[in-house]
Amino acid sequence: MSNLGATRGPLVVVVAYDRLCIFEFGIAYEVFGLPRPEMGEDWYRFAVAAAEPVPLRGPVGLEVLGDGGLELLAAADLIVLPGWRDAREDPPAPLVEALQTAQARGARIMSLCSGVFVLAKAGLLDGRTATTHWRYASLLRERYPDIRVDADVLYADEGAILSSAGSAAGIDLCLHVVRHDFGPAAANVVARRLVVPPHREGGQAQFIERAVAPAREGARLGPLFDWIRERLHEPLPLKRLAAQAGMSERTLIRRFKAATGLSPGEWLLEERLAQAKTLLEESRRPIDDVAEGCGLGSGENLRRHFRRRFDASPGRYRARFGRAPAGDHPTAVLGKLA
Repeated sequence: MSNLGATRGPLVVVVAYDRLCIFEFGIAYEVFGLPRPEMGEDWYRFAVAAAEPVPLRGPVGLEVLGDGGLELLAAADLIVLPGWRDAREDPPAPLVEALQTAQARGARIMSLCSGVFVLAKAGLLDGRTATTHWRYASLLRERYPDIRVDADVLYADEGAILSSAGSAAGIDLCLHVVRHDFGPAAANVVARRLVVPPHREGGQAQFIERAVAPAREGARLGPLFDWIRERLHEPLPLKRLAAQAGMSERTLIRRFKAATGLSPGEWLLEERLAQAKTLLEESRRPIDDVAEGCGLGSGENLRRHFRRRFDASPGRYRARFGRAPAGDHPTAVLGKLA
């Protein structure tokens, strides 16, 4: 599955093991390993490292051979750990040692879903924030009390160590890495190929033991959603939304909750923050202008919401993800972005 020699960018090595979780493995290949000539020669190089003797078994009779063994980790810029086969089973000692060595020399390491248990066994998450599938969060806390487990986020970024929540949240983390390495335009291209949004709002808490909203609720409110998105810069009180939807305020609140899991005010704030991020990424407009353009009124109000929601100021967000030439602003490091 290697594309070594086809490009010259950062080397991504995905670790494969017996009883491989093929969904998370496929996410890593789709984002980092799939040939993307439109990205140029500086795009990722990709290889698969077998952590155990091959062939490695996957579901439904699949076998994975790999491009080499754990020696590939010695040259990796980014190491990806797909879901681990059993959260109560310790990973092989040679894999643990190879990860510790890679981390010590400065490689980035990321886990997808239950792959976080491999990172935890290696001691690479002690004193750090990490996440995993909500089903495994309690077990992770129980087995590794030195880890700050955040079960509500889609991914956690601790700089050189990253972790994603369950299953499809691995896509969110991989796109986050692309965004960090190549900028928002590249992440948007990959997201379009995957037919997913380049950044999802909210965390995995919204998926825990909650009934799926009836499709008809989304259909009823779809035109209203579009109407709101075209007017985010305008005052949009509940009374105006209800009048536009042709229903009472109480009914609108109930149907909003059924369709989105949020109140109209909460949903509107998420949309305004998403618009603010787009303006910060794609323009050099002053912070006050960005705030007005997304309906948050003032720069101070925008800063307050950004710190609360993303643990970062708008300026730091722009410094990391803005499309302006690198010389126009300093590079910033954010600890975690939801």
